[in-house]
Amino acid sequence: MEAVTNLSVRIVQRYLPSAFVLAVMLTAIVFALGMAITRQSPIDMVTYWGDGFSELFKFGMQMTLVLLTGYVLALTPVVQTALSGLTRHAGSPRQAILLTIVVSFVCYYLNWGFGMVAGAILAREMGQRVAGIHFPLLVAAAYGGELVRGPSSSIPLVIATPGHFMEDAIGIVPVSQTLYSGWNIALTLLLLALLLAFFARQRQPENIVTLQMTDNASAEPAAQADEGDGTPSDRIERSRLPTLFLGAMAALYLVAQAAAGSFSIDLNTVIIFFLALGLLLHRSPKAYLGAAEKGVSAARGIIVQFPLYAGIAGMMTGSGLVTHFSEAVISVATPATFPVLTFLCAGIVNFFIPSGGGQWAIQGPIMMEAAAAIGADPARTIMAFTWGDGWTNQIQPFWALPLLGVAGLSARDIMGYLIIWLVISGLAIGGVFATLAVLG
Repeated sequence: MEAVTNLSVRIVQRYLPSAFVLAVMLTAIVFALGMAITRQSPIDMVTYWGDGFSELFKFGMQMTLVLLTGYVLALTPVVQTALSGLTRHAGSPRQAILLTIVVSFVCYYLNWGFGMVAGAILAREMGQRVAGIHFPLLVAAAYGGELVRGPSSSIPLVIATPGHFMEDAIGIVPVSQTLYSGWNIALTLLLLALLLAFFARQRQPENIVTLQMTDNASAEPAAQADEGDGTPSDRIERSRLPTLFLGAMAALYLVAQAAAGSFSIDLNTVIIFFLALGLLLHRSPKAYLGAAEKGVSAARGIIVQFPLYAGIAGMMTGSGLVTHFSEAVISVATPATFPVLTFLCAGIVNFFIPSGGGQWAIQGPIMMEAAAAIGADPARTIMAFTWGDGWTNQIQPFWALPLLGVAGLSARDIMGYLIIWLVISGLAIGGVFATLAVLG
Protein backbone atom coordinates (compact mmCIF):
# COMPACT_ATOMS: atom_id res chain seq x y z
CA MET A 1 0.00 0.00 0.00
CA GLU A 2 2.81 2.42 0.88
CA ALA A 3 4.53 1.75 -2.45
CA VAL A 4 1.27 2.36 -4.31
CA THR A 5 0.71 5.60 -2.41
CA ASN A 6 4.23 6.84 -3.14
CA LEU A 7 3.73 6.07 -6.84
CA SER A 8 0.43 7.97 -6.79
CA VAL A 9 2.11 10.97 -5.14
CA ARG A 10 4.88 11.05 -7.72
CA ILE A 11 2.49 10.76 -10.67
CA VAL A 12 0.16 13.46 -9.36
CA GLN A 13 2.97 15.90 -8.60
CA ARG A 14 4.35 15.38 -12.09
CA TYR A 15 1.17 15.46 -14.18
CA LEU A 16 -1.73 17.04 -12.26
CA PRO A 17 -2.29 20.65 -13.36
CA SER A 18 -3.24 23.45 -10.99
CA ALA A 19 -6.79 23.56 -9.65
CA PHE A 20 -7.59 26.48 -11.97
CA VAL A 21 -6.33 24.68 -15.09
CA LEU A 22 -8.22 21.55 -14.00
CA ALA A 23 -11.44 23.57 -13.76
CA VAL A 24 -10.86 24.87 -17.30
CA MET A 25 -10.21 21.30 -18.53
CA LEU A 26 -13.46 20.08 -16.91
CA THR A 27 -15.28 22.94 -18.61
CA ALA A 28 -13.94 21.82 -21.99
CA ILE A 29 -14.83 18.16 -21.33
CA VAL A 30 -18.44 18.94 -20.37
CA PHE A 31 -18.72 21.33 -23.32
CA ALA A 32 -17.67 18.53 -25.68
CA LEU A 33 -19.85 15.88 -24.00
CA GLY A 34 -22.93 18.07 -24.26
CA MET A 35 -22.47 18.36 -28.02
CA ALA A 36 -21.52 14.71 -28.55
CA ILE A 37 -24.07 12.97 -26.29
CA THR A 38 -27.09 15.27 -26.04
CA ARG A 39 -26.61 16.88 -29.46
CA GLN A 40 -26.47 20.46 -28.19
CA SER A 41 -25.03 23.18 -30.39
CA PRO A 42 -21.95 25.17 -29.31
CA ILE A 43 -24.15 28.23 -28.80
CA ASP A 44 -26.49 26.19 -26.56
CA MET A 45 -23.60 24.99 -24.42
CA VAL A 46 -22.16 28.48 -24.13
CA THR A 47 -25.59 29.74 -23.08
CA TYR A 48 -25.92 27.06 -20.38
CA TRP A 49 -22.44 27.93 -19.14
CA GLY A 50 -23.18 31.65 -18.98
CA ASP A 51 -26.55 31.12 -17.29
CA GLY A 52 -24.93 28.97 -14.62
CA PHE A 53 -21.84 31.12 -14.11
CA SER A 54 -23.42 33.33 -11.45
CA GLU A 55 -25.30 30.57 -9.59
CA LEU A 56 -22.58 30.12 -6.94
CA PHE A 57 -21.93 33.80 -6.25
CA LYS A 58 -23.75 33.64 -2.90
CA PHE A 59 -22.20 30.31 -1.94
CA GLY A 60 -18.77 31.49 -3.06
CA MET A 61 -19.06 34.58 -0.86
CA GLN A 62 -20.14 32.38 2.07
CA MET A 63 -17.13 30.11 1.59
CA THR A 64 -14.81 33.11 1.30
CA LEU A 65 -16.13 34.46 4.59
CA VAL A 66 -15.90 31.05 6.29
CA LEU A 67 -12.25 30.89 5.33
CA LEU A 68 -11.54 34.55 6.11
CA THR A 69 -13.24 34.69 9.52
CA GLY A 70 -11.81 31.31 10.51
CA TYR A 71 -8.33 32.35 9.41
CA VAL A 72 -8.55 35.61 11.37
CA LEU A 73 -9.78 33.73 14.44
CA ALA A 74 -6.81 31.38 14.20
CA LEU A 75 -4.43 34.34 14.46
CA THR A 76 -5.77 35.53 17.84
CA PRO A 77 -3.51 35.08 20.88
CA VAL A 78 -6.08 32.92 22.71
CA VAL A 79 -6.48 30.45 19.83
CA GLN A 80 -2.74 30.37 19.24
CA THR A 81 -2.22 29.43 22.89
CA ALA A 82 -4.90 26.72 22.73
CA LEU A 83 -3.44 25.25 19.54
CA SER A 84 0.02 25.30 21.03
CA GLY A 85 -1.29 23.30 23.97
CA LEU A 86 -2.90 20.79 21.63
CA THR A 87 0.22 20.37 19.52
CA ARG A 88 2.27 19.62 22.64
CA HIS A 89 0.42 16.28 22.83
CA ALA A 90 2.01 15.31 19.49
CA GLY A 91 5.59 14.24 20.10
CA SER A 92 6.16 12.70 16.67
CA PRO A 93 4.93 13.16 13.08
CA ARG A 94 2.70 10.09 13.36
CA GLN A 95 1.06 11.34 16.56
CA ALA A 96 0.53 14.72 14.91
CA ILE A 97 -1.22 13.09 11.95
CA LEU A 98 -3.48 10.91 14.12
CA LEU A 99 -4.47 13.79 16.39
CA THR A 100 -5.19 16.03 13.40
CA ILE A 101 -7.37 13.32 11.83
CA VAL A 102 -9.47 12.79 14.95
CA VAL A 103 -10.03 16.50 15.62
CA SER A 104 -10.81 17.39 12.01
CA PHE A 105 -13.06 14.33 11.52
CA VAL A 106 -15.17 15.26 14.55
CA CYS A 107 -15.39 18.88 13.37
CA TYR A 108 -16.36 17.78 9.85
CA TYR A 109 -19.03 15.51 11.30
CA LEU A 110 -20.56 18.42 13.22
CA ASN A 111 -20.37 20.85 10.30
CA TRP A 112 -18.30 20.62 7.15
CA GLY A 113 -17.57 24.38 7.04
CA PHE A 114 -16.30 24.33 10.61
CA GLY A 115 -14.30 21.17 9.95
CA MET A 116 -12.69 22.69 6.86
CA VAL A 117 -11.23 25.65 8.73
CA ALA A 118 -10.54 23.83 12.02
CA GLY A 119 -8.69 21.01 10.25
CA ALA A 120 -6.62 23.42 8.16
CA ILE A 121 -5.70 25.58 11.15
CA LEU A 122 -4.69 22.58 13.25
CA ALA A 123 -2.64 21.18 10.35
CA ARG A 124 -0.83 24.54 10.05
CA GLU A 125 0.06 24.52 13.72
CA MET A 126 1.20 20.89 13.67
CA GLY A 127 3.27 21.58 10.56
CA GLN A 128 5.00 24.49 12.27
CA ARG A 129 5.65 22.86 15.62
CA VAL A 130 6.33 19.15 14.93
CA ALA A 131 9.79 18.57 13.51
CA GLY A 132 10.25 16.26 10.54
CA ILE A 133 6.63 16.10 9.44
CA HIS A 134 5.79 16.03 5.74
CA PHE A 135 3.30 18.91 5.58
CA PRO A 136 1.34 17.84 2.44
CA LEU A 137 0.75 14.43 4.03
CA LEU A 138 -0.57 16.14 7.17
CA VAL A 139 -2.91 18.40 5.18
CA ALA A 140 -4.19 15.42 3.17
CA ALA A 141 -4.92 13.62 6.44
CA ALA A 142 -6.81 16.66 7.71
CA TYR A 143 -8.89 16.76 4.52
CA GLY A 144 -9.59 13.01 4.45
CA GLY A 145 -12.44 13.34 6.94
CA GLU A 146 -14.36 15.73 4.68
CA LEU A 147 -16.34 12.86 3.17
CA VAL A 148 -18.13 12.12 6.49
CA ARG A 149 -21.87 12.82 6.46
CA GLY A 150 -23.08 14.22 9.80
CA PRO A 151 -25.90 16.31 11.31
CA SER A 152 -25.42 19.15 8.82
CA SER A 153 -25.82 16.92 5.73
CA SER A 154 -28.37 18.75 3.65
CA ILE A 155 -30.02 15.90 1.73
CA PRO A 156 -31.21 13.73 4.68
CA LEU A 157 -32.32 16.88 6.51
CA VAL A 158 -34.36 18.08 3.53
CA ILE A 159 -36.09 14.70 3.13
CA ALA A 160 -36.96 14.68 6.85
CA THR A 161 -38.57 18.15 6.67
CA PRO A 162 -42.35 18.40 6.09
CA GLY A 163 -43.18 20.17 2.86
CA HIS A 164 -40.00 19.21 0.99
CA PHE A 165 -40.27 19.21 -2.81
CA MET A 166 -40.44 15.38 -3.09
CA GLU A 167 -42.90 14.74 -0.25
CA ASP A 168 -45.74 13.67 -2.58
CA ALA A 169 -43.52 11.00 -4.13
CA ILE A 170 -41.66 9.55 -1.12
CA GLY A 171 -43.21 11.13 1.96
CA ILE A 172 -41.16 12.07 5.03
CA VAL A 173 -38.08 9.95 5.74
CA PRO A 174 -36.93 10.61 9.35
CA VAL A 175 -33.24 10.97 10.14
CA SER A 176 -33.53 7.95 12.44
CA GLN A 177 -33.69 5.86 9.24
CA THR A 178 -30.87 7.71 7.48
CA LEU A 179 -28.23 9.72 9.38
CA TYR A 180 -28.80 8.05 12.74
CA SER A 181 -29.53 4.52 11.63
CA GLY A 182 -27.31 1.89 13.25
CA TRP A 183 -25.68 0.88 10.00
CA ASN A 184 -24.86 4.49 9.04
CA ILE A 185 -23.25 5.18 12.43
CA ALA A 186 -21.24 1.97 12.06
CA LEU A 187 -20.13 3.08 8.57
CA THR A 188 -19.02 6.44 9.97
CA LEU A 189 -16.89 4.77 12.66
CA LEU A 190 -15.47 2.34 10.09
CA LEU A 191 -14.33 5.22 7.89
CA LEU A 192 -12.64 6.93 10.83
CA ALA A 193 -10.78 3.71 11.67
CA LEU A 194 -9.70 3.25 8.04
CA LEU A 195 -8.60 6.88 7.78
CA LEU A 196 -6.43 6.53 10.88
CA ALA A 197 -4.98 3.21 9.71
CA PHE A 198 -4.19 4.47 6.21
CA PHE A 199 -2.40 7.69 7.16
CA ALA A 200 -0.67 6.14 10.19
CA ARG A 201 1.18 3.81 7.80
CA GLN A 202 2.39 6.56 5.50
CA ARG A 203 6.02 7.65 5.70
CA GLN A 204 8.09 10.28 3.97
CA PRO A 205 7.68 9.56 0.22
CA GLU A 206 10.84 8.48 -1.54
CA ASN A 207 12.57 11.06 -3.74
CA ILE A 208 10.27 13.81 -2.44
CA VAL A 209 11.67 16.56 -0.25
CA THR A 210 9.98 16.99 3.12
CA LEU A 211 7.95 20.20 3.11
CA GLN A 212 7.90 21.74 6.57
CA MET A 213 5.36 24.44 7.39
CA THR A 214 7.56 27.46 8.10
CA ASP A 215 5.21 30.37 7.39
CA ASN A 216 5.13 32.61 10.43
CA ALA A 217 1.69 34.03 9.65
CA SER A 218 0.22 32.32 12.70
CA ALA A 219 1.46 35.06 14.97
CA GLU A 220 -1.11 37.80 15.51
CA PRO A 221 -0.16 40.92 13.53
CA ALA A 222 0.86 43.48 16.06
CA ALA A 223 -0.86 46.82 16.14
CA GLN A 224 2.17 49.01 15.73
CA ALA A 225 2.25 51.86 18.21
CA ASP A 226 2.85 55.28 16.77
CA GLU A 227 5.13 57.74 18.47
CA GLY A 228 3.34 59.84 21.07
CA ASP A 229 -0.41 59.71 21.49
CA GLY A 230 -1.10 59.88 17.76
CA THR A 231 -4.17 61.36 16.16
CA PRO A 232 -7.69 60.57 17.39
CA SER A 233 -8.18 58.24 14.41
CA ASP A 234 -4.96 56.40 15.33
CA ARG A 235 -6.14 55.91 18.90
CA ILE A 236 -9.47 54.52 17.67
CA GLU A 237 -7.63 52.07 15.40
CA ARG A 238 -5.67 50.81 18.43
CA SER A 239 -8.69 50.74 20.76
CA ARG A 240 -10.57 47.57 21.71
CA LEU A 241 -13.94 49.31 21.78
CA PRO A 242 -14.92 49.02 18.06
CA THR A 243 -14.14 45.31 17.85
CA LEU A 244 -15.71 44.61 21.26
CA PHE A 245 -18.92 46.36 20.23
CA LEU A 246 -19.29 44.59 16.89
CA GLY A 247 -18.21 41.24 18.34
CA ALA A 248 -20.76 41.58 21.14
CA MET A 249 -23.51 42.33 18.60
CA ALA A 250 -22.67 39.19 16.60
CA ALA A 251 -22.53 37.06 19.76
CA LEU A 252 -25.81 38.49 21.05
CA TYR A 253 -27.47 37.64 17.73
CA LEU A 254 -26.50 33.97 18.09
CA VAL A 255 -27.72 33.92 21.70
CA ALA A 256 -31.04 35.47 20.64
CA GLN A 257 -31.44 32.89 17.88
CA ALA A 258 -30.80 30.07 20.32
CA ALA A 259 -33.28 31.52 22.85
CA ALA A 260 -35.94 31.79 20.15
CA GLY A 261 -35.41 28.15 19.18
CA SER A 262 -34.46 29.08 15.60
CA PHE A 263 -30.72 28.43 15.87
CA SER A 264 -29.20 25.90 13.47
CA ILE A 265 -25.63 25.19 12.41
CA ASP A 266 -25.23 26.31 8.82
CA LEU A 267 -22.74 28.38 6.86
CA ASN A 268 -24.23 31.67 7.99
CA THR A 269 -24.09 30.84 11.69
CA VAL A 270 -20.56 29.46 11.34
CA ILE A 271 -19.49 32.76 9.73
CA ILE A 272 -21.12 34.87 12.47
CA PHE A 273 -19.66 32.62 15.17
CA PHE A 274 -16.12 32.96 13.77
CA LEU A 275 -16.67 36.69 13.25
CA ALA A 276 -17.80 37.23 16.84
CA LEU A 277 -14.89 35.32 18.34
CA GLY A 278 -12.33 36.96 16.07
CA LEU A 279 -13.54 40.45 16.90
CA LEU A 280 -13.71 39.77 20.64
CA LEU A 281 -10.31 38.12 20.83
CA HIS A 282 -8.24 40.47 18.68
CA ARG A 283 -6.70 43.47 20.45
CA SER A 284 -7.89 46.19 18.08
CA PRO A 285 -9.35 46.95 14.64
CA LYS A 286 -5.78 47.39 13.40
CA ALA A 287 -4.83 43.88 14.53
CA TYR A 288 -8.05 42.38 13.13
CA LEU A 289 -7.56 43.96 9.69
CA GLY A 290 -3.90 42.92 9.67
CA ALA A 291 -4.97 39.31 10.14
CA ALA A 292 -7.74 39.70 7.54
CA GLU A 293 -5.20 40.86 4.97
CA LYS A 294 -3.45 37.50 5.23
CA GLY A 295 -6.77 35.65 5.03
CA VAL A 296 -7.85 37.42 1.83
CA SER A 297 -4.80 36.08 0.03
CA ALA A 298 -5.71 32.54 1.14
CA ALA A 299 -9.21 32.93 -0.37
CA ARG A 300 -8.13 33.76 -3.93
CA GLY A 301 -8.76 30.23 -5.23
CA ILE A 302 -12.39 30.32 -4.11
CA ILE A 303 -13.01 33.74 -5.63
CA VAL A 304 -11.60 32.80 -9.04
CA GLN A 305 -12.70 29.16 -9.42
CA PHE A 306 -16.16 28.82 -7.89
CA PRO A 307 -17.85 30.60 -10.85
CA LEU A 308 -16.12 28.18 -13.22
CA TYR A 309 -17.68 25.20 -11.46
CA ALA A 310 -21.05 26.95 -11.49
CA GLY A 311 -20.71 27.22 -15.26
CA ILE A 312 -19.87 23.51 -15.48
CA ALA A 313 -22.98 22.69 -13.44
CA GLY A 314 -25.04 24.91 -15.73
CA MET A 315 -23.87 22.96 -18.78
CA MET A 316 -24.48 19.60 -17.07
CA THR A 317 -28.08 20.47 -16.19
CA GLY A 318 -29.04 22.58 -19.18
CA SER A 319 -27.79 20.03 -21.70
CA GLY A 320 -29.48 17.11 -19.95
CA LEU A 321 -26.22 15.26 -19.29
CA VAL A 322 -27.22 14.61 -15.68
CA THR A 323 -30.52 13.00 -16.69
CA HIS A 324 -28.85 11.00 -19.45
CA PHE A 325 -26.21 9.63 -17.12
CA SER A 326 -28.67 8.83 -14.31
CA GLU A 327 -31.05 6.98 -16.62
CA ALA A 328 -28.16 4.95 -18.05
CA VAL A 329 -27.27 3.76 -14.54
CA ILE A 330 -30.88 3.01 -13.63
CA SER A 331 -31.38 0.89 -16.76
CA VAL A 332 -28.97 -1.80 -15.47
CA ALA A 333 -29.95 -1.66 -11.76
CA THR A 334 -31.71 -4.31 -9.66
CA PRO A 335 -33.12 -3.87 -6.12
CA ALA A 336 -29.90 -5.40 -4.76
CA THR A 337 -27.47 -3.33 -6.83
CA PHE A 338 -29.42 -0.06 -6.89
CA PRO A 339 -27.94 1.53 -3.70
CA VAL A 340 -24.37 0.78 -4.81
CA LEU A 341 -25.04 2.14 -8.31
CA THR A 342 -26.71 5.21 -6.77
CA PHE A 343 -23.58 5.78 -4.68
CA LEU A 344 -21.31 5.52 -7.74
CA CYS A 345 -23.62 7.63 -9.91
CA ALA A 346 -23.82 10.42 -7.32
CA GLY A 347 -20.05 10.33 -6.86
CA ILE A 348 -19.34 10.71 -10.58
CA VAL A 349 -21.87 13.50 -11.13
CA ASN A 350 -20.60 15.28 -7.99
CA PHE A 351 -17.26 15.76 -9.71
CA PHE A 352 -19.00 18.03 -12.23
CA ILE A 353 -21.73 19.48 -9.96
CA PRO A 354 -19.99 19.98 -6.61
CA SER A 355 -23.09 21.10 -4.73
CA GLY A 356 -25.04 18.53 -2.75
CA GLY A 357 -28.30 20.44 -2.67
CA GLY A 358 -28.14 21.40 -6.33
CA GLN A 359 -27.23 17.88 -7.39
CA TRP A 360 -30.08 16.39 -5.34
CA ALA A 361 -32.61 18.80 -6.86
CA ILE A 362 -31.65 17.57 -10.32
CA GLN A 363 -30.76 13.93 -9.78
CA GLY A 364 -32.80 13.11 -6.68
CA PRO A 365 -36.27 12.84 -8.28
CA ILE A 366 -34.90 10.55 -11.00
CA MET A 367 -33.17 8.23 -8.52
CA MET A 368 -36.07 8.11 -6.05
CA GLU A 369 -38.62 7.39 -8.79
CA ALA A 370 -36.44 4.52 -9.98
CA ALA A 371 -36.04 3.25 -6.39
CA ALA A 372 -39.81 3.11 -5.98
CA ALA A 373 -40.24 1.37 -9.35
CA ILE A 374 -37.82 -1.47 -8.57
CA GLY A 375 -38.58 -1.75 -4.85
CA ALA A 376 -35.30 -0.41 -3.45
CA ASP A 377 -35.24 0.90 0.13
CA PRO A 378 -35.77 4.71 0.02
CA ALA A 379 -33.73 5.49 3.18
CA ARG A 380 -30.73 3.53 1.91
CA THR A 381 -31.06 5.14 -1.51
CA ILE A 382 -31.00 8.58 0.07
CA MET A 383 -27.92 7.78 2.12
CA ALA A 384 -26.20 6.09 -0.83
CA PHE A 385 -26.69 9.32 -2.77
CA THR A 386 -25.51 11.39 0.21
CA TRP A 387 -22.33 9.34 0.67
CA GLY A 388 -21.64 9.43 -3.07
CA ASP A 389 -22.00 13.20 -3.06
CA GLY A 390 -19.29 13.42 -0.38
CA TRP A 391 -17.06 10.61 -1.62
CA THR A 392 -15.55 12.23 -4.71
CA ASN A 393 -14.98 15.48 -2.82
CA GLN A 394 -11.68 13.80 -1.95
CA ILE A 395 -10.38 14.37 -5.48
CA GLN A 396 -12.43 17.49 -6.24
CA PRO A 397 -10.24 20.62 -5.85
CA PHE A 398 -13.44 22.69 -5.56
CA TRP A 399 -13.96 21.56 -1.96
CA ALA A 400 -10.27 21.48 -1.06
CA LEU A 401 -9.73 25.13 -2.00
CA PRO A 402 -10.52 26.59 1.46
CA LEU A 403 -8.19 24.14 3.18
CA LEU A 404 -5.46 24.62 0.58
CA GLY A 405 -5.81 28.37 0.93
CA VAL A 406 -5.16 28.23 4.67
CA ALA A 407 -2.35 25.69 4.26
CA GLY A 408 -0.67 27.50 1.38
CA LEU A 409 -0.46 24.37 -0.80
CA SER A 410 -1.69 23.39 -4.26
CA ALA A 411 -3.98 20.50 -5.13
CA ARG A 412 -1.11 18.46 -6.56
CA ASP A 413 0.61 18.47 -3.15
CA ILE A 414 -2.12 16.39 -1.47
CA MET A 415 -4.03 14.68 -4.28
CA GLY A 416 -1.70 11.69 -4.58
CA TYR A 417 -2.63 10.56 -1.06
CA LEU A 418 -6.31 11.35 -1.54
CA ILE A 419 -6.63 9.26 -4.70
CA ILE A 420 -5.65 6.16 -2.70
CA TRP A 421 -7.95 7.19 0.16
CA LEU A 422 -10.76 7.62 -2.41
CA VAL A 423 -10.33 3.99 -3.48
CA ILE A 424 -10.20 2.68 0.11
CA SER A 425 -13.22 4.68 1.28
CA GLY A 426 -15.17 3.86 -1.87
CA LEU A 427 -14.66 0.14 -1.35
CA ALA A 428 -15.75 0.49 2.29
CA ILE A 429 -18.89 2.50 1.54
CA GLY A 430 -19.85 0.41 -1.48
CA GLY A 431 -19.18 -2.77 0.53
CA VAL A 432 -21.52 -1.67 3.32
CA PHE A 433 -24.36 -0.96 0.88
CA ALA A 434 -23.75 -4.24 -0.94
CA THR A 435 -23.84 -6.11 2.38
CA LEU A 436 -27.08 -4.40 3.39
CA ALA A 437 -28.61 -5.41 0.07
CA VAL A 438 -27.65 -9.05 0.66
CA LEU A 439 -29.00 -9.04 4.22
CA GLY A 440 -32.27 -7.48 3.01
